[in-house]
Amino acid sequence: MIDQKIISTGCCEPFNPELWDNKETLWQDKLFVKDSIVNFFHIPINIGAKIAKNARLIEKVSANAEHQLMLFDEKSLFGSDIYIDVTKNVLGAQMAKLSGTFLTKVFEGPYQNMGKWIQEMKQYVKSKDKEVKKFYFFYTACPKCAKAYGKNYVVIFAQIK
Repeated sequence: MIDQKIISTGCCEPFNPELWDNKETLWQDKLFVKDSIVNFFHIPINIGAKIAKNARLIEKVSANAEHQLMLFDEKSLFGSDIYIDVTKNVLGAQMAKLSGTFLTKVFEGPYQNMGKWIQEMKQYVKSKDKEVKKFYFFYTACPKCAKAYGKNYVVIFAQIK
């Protein structure tokens, strides 16, 4: 069988699960653009507009990170914070820094499996004799790109320190 290279959609970059699956990552003051998203029972309502606005600000100052990393902090049924990885401060954007140790695991499938994935992540963290302090979620592609790539990957970041 011939291994074919995945061609970018021009929207969400192709995702390499090996970068994040079963990894431990240490961040000290990792820089992000932070914004708030309105949700309706965890379904984001204004995500496209928020990402587009922040992408323009990030591109304007050439602060794009090497990989397209966006973390979501699901604060409630009706709102979440989004953290977009950047290389420097972005004028006109709210900036945030994240520090800590994170265990990551990659999942693939429909979003309806999220509850099952969270339970799997809790077991994974427990198997490492650690305790979850907070979860962040990395949705690696928008629904259109996930369909184009044939995979819907989600990375769960479990902050353990």
